[in-house]
Amino acid sequence: MKSLLITGASGRLGQAVVDRLSNAYECIPVARDAVPPVDQLFGVLHIAGAFTQGSKVDDFSKMLDANLMSAVRVIESVREKISDGGRIVAIGSVASLTKPTGLAAYVAAKSALNAYIEVLAKELQKRRITVNALLPSTLGPDGVPHQRVIAAIAFLLSEDASPISGQLIAMTA
Repeated sequence: MKSLLITGASGRLGQAVVDRLSNAYECIPVARDAVPPVDQLFGVLHIAGAFTQGSKVDDFSKMLDANLMSAVRVIESVREKISDGGRIVAIGSVASLTKPTGLAAYVAAKSALNAYIEVLAKELQKRRITVNALLPSTLGPDGVPHQRVIAAIAFLLSEDASPISGQLIAMTA
């Protein structure tokens, strides 16, 4: 069974992802940057993140740590353990494209995550590891349904998605 390291597995979306994917994958949750020892992985799902309104220095520090550095710490710690042909999928935000007012720290952090994903896709291309980000708008009943995000994750993990890499995929309600 292919193994997936999953950040944010304890959150609402993360729990739903684990429930949906656990029949096809060995889902390994990551608890707050504490990466469990693994020998080999099929991929990483970066679902962890945070949201805040504002643009104070402290807001930037918190958003960069929660939305960018949490991904970097986990992915870089297991990068060489991801099998050739593996997958990395991150959850970003459509706000990184639309850049609404009042969300400077959040938008900057999610935009930095996008840049990391795009560069990582180029760096891992020779190993046929696909690297993509889903950029949903608000999640939940008034936004993008969790099941639609989970279906997109499942597709990006599939063999059918093997030619898709370096993409920032906007998802709106």
